[in-house]
Amino acid sequence: MNENLFASFITPTMMGFPIVVAIIMFPSILFPSSKRLINNRLHSFQHWLIKLIIKQMMLIHTPKGRTWTLMIVSLIMFIGSTNLLGLLPHTFTPTTQLSMNLSMAIPLWAGAVITGFRHKLKSSLAHFLPQGTPISLIPMLIIIETISLFIQPMALAVRLTANITAGHLLMHLIGGATLVLMNISPPTATITFIILLLLTILEFAVALIQAYVFTLLVSLYLHDNT
Repeated sequence: MNENLFASFITPTMMGFPIVVAIIMFPSILFPSSKRLINNRLHSFQHWLIKLIIKQMMLIHTPKGRTWTLMIVSLIMFIGSTNLLGLLPHTFTPTTQLSMNLSMAIPLWAGAVITGFRHKLKSSLAHFLPQGTPISLIPMLIIIETISLFIQPMALAVRLTANITAGHLLMHLIGGATLVLMNISPPTATITFIILLLLTILEFAVALIQAYVFTLLVSLYLHDNT
């Protein structure tokens, strides 16, 4: 219990050099490309998963928006695999870092907004001023809509960071309490261990749901601008 509560969120180093880049690149190893004529079960499941993601995410998009298919599929698979790997013991989860999530959210949001201003300028500008707005409220509404537009990438990053970090902290606290209670009250320790198991199952679901929510919101931003 003397361990720092936030030790698992510190960027890991090896011989004084940060190895976060290697950790970020590691999930790509989990999705190898197959050169066989007949795929095994892993590759078949991978292809089925990709088709399902494309069907769910890209069905509402125009042909212009569907050019982002590879980006959207890669994004959800990267975030999902990274979140799941972070649930393993003694591992580091890059998505608990706000800087990491902002580096994903800001370029994707900016690309969607720039695409909208490039191809749908009138429609994009119309979002800043709803139809039928009283003249006296026009300056205030423009300011509010502009602020809400620039808050979108921050909301994306903070939502993912907060949900993943909160789950890891709760698992850490309950795990530490279970270890302490093993010598004090074994029945109570058994109850907290069951709670920890249920929480771990919940965190597996949260890891996938947050990857889906992040990617879905990026897809919706893209849909609004294409």
